[in-house]
Amino acid sequence: MCGIVGYLGNKSAKDVIIKGLKRLEYRGYDSAGISTLQNNKLEITKTQGKVSDLIAEISTDTHTGGLGIGHTRWATHGVPDNKNAHPHSDNSGKFTLVHNGIIENYQSLKQLLADNGITCKTDTDTEVLVQFMGYLHQKEKLDFVDTVRLALNQVVGAYGIVVLCEDYPDMLIAARLGSPLLLGIGEDEFFVASDSSPIIEYTRNIIFLDEGELAVIKPDEYQVRNISGNEIVPKKVEEIKYNLDEIEKGGYDHFMLKEINEQAYTISEALRGRVNSEESTVILGGIYDWIQQILDAKHIYITACGTSWHASLIGSYILEELLNMPVKVEYASEFRYRETAVNSDSVVICVSQSGETADTLAAIRKAREKGALTLGIVNVVGSSIARETHCGVYIHAGPEIGVASTKAFTGQVTIFNLIGILLAKKKGCDIEKIKPIINDLDALPGLVQSVLDQGNEILPIAEHFMDVENFLYLGRGYQ
Repeated sequence: MCGIVGYLGNKSAKDVIIKGLKRLEYRGYDSAGISTLQNNKLEITKTQGKVSDLIAEISTDTHTGGLGIGHTRWATHGVPDNKNAHPHSDNSGKFTLVHNGIIENYQSLKQLLADNGITCKTDTDTEVLVQFMGYLHQKEKLDFVDTVRLALNQVVGAYGIVVLCEDYPDMLIAARLGSPLLLGIGEDEFFVASDSSPIIEYTRNIIFLDEGELAVIKPDEYQVRNISGNEIVPKKVEEIKYNLDEIEKGGYDHFMLKEINEQAYTISEALRGRVNSEESTVILGGIYDWIQQILDAKHIYITACGTSWHASLIGSYILEELLNMPVKVEYASEFRYRETAVNSDSVVICVSQSGETADTLAAIRKAREKGALTLGIVNVVGSSIARETHCGVYIHAGPEIGVASTKAFTGQVTIFNLIGILLAKKKGCDIEKIKPIINDLDALPGLVQSVLDQGNEILPIAEHFMDVENFLYLGRGYQ
């Protein structure tokens, strides 16, 4: 699982998809592939290695159509090699599919296929899914849409998929359950991708597919339907808020270096319009209507994964100190499975850069089932966590491409400070306790920039320690 791009329009699908896959290279991957419809036949090219290796495999007279799908794969089922790379096809060659996620019941589906004389050629769960679609299409005499729906209704697991069918040369189907997908709406063209970076060059108008939804895309229209019941779901078209240059390196050697150097600006963006230094007040419109319920809560939980979990540990110190109430931090993968004391007297704060972290999303759903108020701290506007929590705050850090989080982490810690100040003041905290924190936040972007400006002095230190395998960090409190 890794990056997905799909295209239907008047441009060269090959060119759009290859460029899109290159924009998704930051995710890391071990193989890449593309499938297009050419002369009413599905054509697949895929290879182990980089997108540049894929380009070398594509001859000039292939993949010339305006309908196609592409994928960069990070192996989960099956070793990284040419045969296990996506897209996958069924034995009839009528269906090709790219997939992010894990099909948990692929073994039982594979046995069903074997019992009906269908043998899989690869080790992947993805091939099992597309072979299952081909089997249902032939056995049940279904159209393209109903074939995909029926197959997905029998799948257990998580997926973001895009599918082509040779018999439907003007249709693209995308579906999502547990793995993000969005639809880009252009001028007489449509795009599908696992995030917005392959799309922004062509359109800012997007639709986020929600859990259990399927998009049927044709040259002049699209419909979003519920997978389980096939009902049409009205969707709101949203606008991508960032610019193309924000996902370029901007003269830096790599994205991580760029994002390190953006932190003074992104902290300023997290504070912008939210802090009144003269009155020592904080305004967070995303949680305004829920402030009293938060203050009335008996328990505050914070749940996250990875770097967001580390930001949450700092956040718990901030909230406990300012609110004088217990705050518990849990890894989302633990929170979602174990029995907790979460109930209607609880607030669960969910932290994620992408807003699509699967374990954190599952934790939100569990918390809501138990009656808790959920609050999201996310970076990506309109993401699943932003939509599924009751309320929340954006960190406004812009796209974070580097795998090691930098500006998102400092943005999350900044937002925890703002939430703590706002709630503390509403609770009647002494203004003299709040004012120094606000003054420090005002000074923070400048202090960060002063450190970044010392890059030439810091470089020799980094070079001195670059080969050290282990570091031990000692600190206390916020340190």
